[in-house]
This record gives sequence, structure tokens and C-alpha cells, in this order.
Amino acid sequence: MNILKIAIVQPTLYWEQPLKNIENLTILISQIEENTHLIVLPEMFNTGFSLRPETFSEKMDGLTISWLKKVSIDTNAAITGSLMIEEAGKYFNRLVWVEDGEGEYYYDKRHLFSLVGEDVPFAAGKEKVIITYKNWKIAPFICYDLRFPAWCRNTEDVDIQLYVANWPEKRNHHWKLLLQARAIENQCFVIASNRVGEDLWGNNHSGDSALIDYSGETKFLASNLQAIKTFEVNKTDLEEYRKRYPFHLEKDKFKFEE
Repeated sequence: MNILKIAIVQPTLYWEQPLKNIENLTILISQIEENTHLIVLPEMFNTGFSLRPETFSEKMDGLTISWLKKVSIDTNAAITGSLMIEEAGKYFNRLVWVEDGEGEYYYDKRHLFSLVGEDVPFAAGKEKVIITYKNWKIAPFICYDLRFPAWCRNTEDVDIQLYVANWPEKRNHHWKLLLQARAIENQCFVIASNRVGEDLWGNNHSGDSALIDYSGETKFLASNLQAIKTFEVNKTDLEEYRKRYPFHLEKDKFKFEE
């Protein structure tokens, strides 16, 4: 499949209110007016960026995962976003990818935001994940990962990098520039979903969710506004651009050490 339709969701999130957030997201998703292949939700889409996983984390068979599976079936699309998951006695900020009503992939956030103490209750992920979907290769990342270009380096020749976030407005200049940088240096599409509204600490989130193409051309969703918008990405265009500018063939090779 050369054309992939992606709906980016930019919701208002209600602090530590999973049921209210799921209700709001259900309404937003119902507004999708065309067939969509992928629906992208932000980081911790059911709670906001909470640091209380002992209260709000779920198992992989919990309420929110069940809701994702239902949405996937109802929309005939894959759906993804992150939430707090408890597994084997540890808590993870985990991006879950659901398609055909089944949880096909998950990615645990590698870079935990130590500035506010995310590294205290949560365990860091150790593995990058490459999702294969409708002949597209997709690499998911979560929020703070965006600041680490080595971790995000496109060594796997993916077509799309996916970023889900709770990124505050006071650093949205960084958000916009880093998203464009990841697209340009990795010669791939970048899809980014962020939230709007205030968190517990009074930080406003302007959203600025976006589709960025392999050359850095950017289409943002409206700032400070709950929204959902469907974009098309074209794999043939990406491949032709890489042939014309084969910079990706000269990328450095390296390995991560624990």
C-alpha cells in the first residue's frame, strides 16, 4: 500500500480521569469522516502525564486496552497511544499498537523525564520497536525520546517515525524544531500527537501536533484547540526523494551499550 491515511488526535486531557478521557476521545474519533488506516493518540491519553502509576496503571487486559481494541474493530483501523501499564511488578509508560482488535506491538518509553521525576516510579524501556503495517515500517517513540537523536536514528530504514507526547507550550519551540530535525536527518515522515489544556502543575499544552514530510515540510494542527485531522502519506514520494538525495545511505553505524 503506497498511500496511508493517518488521523492525528489532539485532545484536551482531563487530569487522572480515565473514563472522562476515553469518553472524550470516543467522541473525537467518531468525527473522522473518511476511511482511515491509523489513529494516533498522545502520551498517557487516558490520564494526562501522571506520576501515580500505583493508582492509575492498568494491566495489558485492562479497561483502556479493551477500549482500544473496540475502536480498532469499529473503525477498521490501527490505533496507538501510550498509557501507564503494570507488568511483572514494574510500571511502564507504554505505547500500545492495536490493529484488527488485537494488541500487535508495544514500546516502553526509553528516556524517562527525570526533570519531574518520571524515572522514579517508571522503569525505562530497553528496546526499539519496528512496526510493520500495510507495507510501511514505523518506529514509535514517546515524548522525551525526541531529544535523543542517536536513539531515534533511522538505522532500520523506517518510513515513518511516530511521536506521542505531553509536551508543554513553554517548550513548544523545541518540539517543533526537533520534530523537523528528526524528519530531515532520518529522511522519513514524522507523525506527532500532543495534547492541549493544563496539567496538575498549571502547565499549558498548545498541542502543535503535526505531519512532517521527509524534507521537513510541516503541517501543524491548530494550536490550543482540541482537534482531529486526517493526513495522507505517500510511500512512492518518499522513495523517489531518497533516490534523488541518498543521504541516508551514508549514515553512521553504531551500537548501544547498557
